[in-house]
Amino acid sequence: MDLQKELQKTSGFKNLELLAKQVVEGFIAGMHKSPFHGFSAEFAEHKIYNRGESTRHIDWKLYAKTDKLFTKRYDEETNLRCHIIVDNSSSMHYPFVKEQRLDQLNKIGFSALASASLMHILKKQRDAVGLSIYSDNYDYYAPEKGSERHHRMLLDQLSSMVISRPKQKTTKTYEYLHQIAENIHRRSMIFLFTDMFEADIDNDKLFDALRHLKYNKHEVILFHVFDREKELVFNFDNKPKRFIDVETGEHINLYAQNIKDNYEEAVKKYFDDIRLKCGQYKIKYVEANINAPFNKILSTYMIERQKFV
Repeated sequence: MDLQKELQKTSGFKNLELLAKQVVEGFIAGMHKSPFHGFSAEFAEHKIYNRGESTRHIDWKLYAKTDKLFTKRYDEETNLRCHIIVDNSSSMHYPFVKEQRLDQLNKIGFSALASASLMHILKKQRDAVGLSIYSDNYDYYAPEKGSERHHRMLLDQLSSMVISRPKQKTTKTYEYLHQIAENIHRRSMIFLFTDMFEADIDNDKLFDALRHLKYNKHEVILFHVFDREKELVFNFDNKPKRFIDVETGEHINLYAQNIKDNYEEAVKKYFDDIRLKCGQYKIKYVEANINAPFNKILSTYMIERQKFV
């Protein structure tokens, strides 16, 4: 089966769970050449039996296939707690797409599908996951849980977020990150999906908030979401265009080629500054280009999980 073609046939996010499952299965299928060889949904639901433990939950069918003793995990057993944070400001809904598909995702669609794919793996591993969504308000919060009902509730929230299309919604990321940090009480792995674009940029305040997220020994991974072609290399034809700030409504008329070099230089410096600051504060920084596959997102999770647990 051609995974790319199958995903492209799926309209919108009417079944985000199915899309996420297919993304993860495609990722796992390609792991035979990676250092994570052996990871599978089957073993994610088991743990190695340790001498002295009760034999009540040993999976004897798996023992017959592997000649090794494993015990089944259950919902109350959680090795990892994760909290996913998504920026739902207007700039995250760029570029406009009529229908969310793998070959035409905007930033919010990419973030939602990436989040759902991480949740799918977490669900298979019996880990707990929570979700926060913010824009010009702290729109949604759910604590870390591992139940099936909770999982579906979060998927519904992600789907609703994608189709919300907020108009001129600005955000002060640092303000809501402080609030979110206060809600996460137990040591967790935290994933933040944001484009780092704000009308009023104050990097000192932003990184103070990110440092707050690391409080209580949390591990923070920043997925910097952007459209590489449009937002990084400014790839527009040289016809006169009106560029509109979707968060403030301000606009400017210009020829793209007249400012391309200066724009690229300024944005590259901004990205480099963010990366440098993250390194200083021991925050994992990951570029998340919406035109690239999800492998980078999922492999980052696998690597950071090994360090964290």
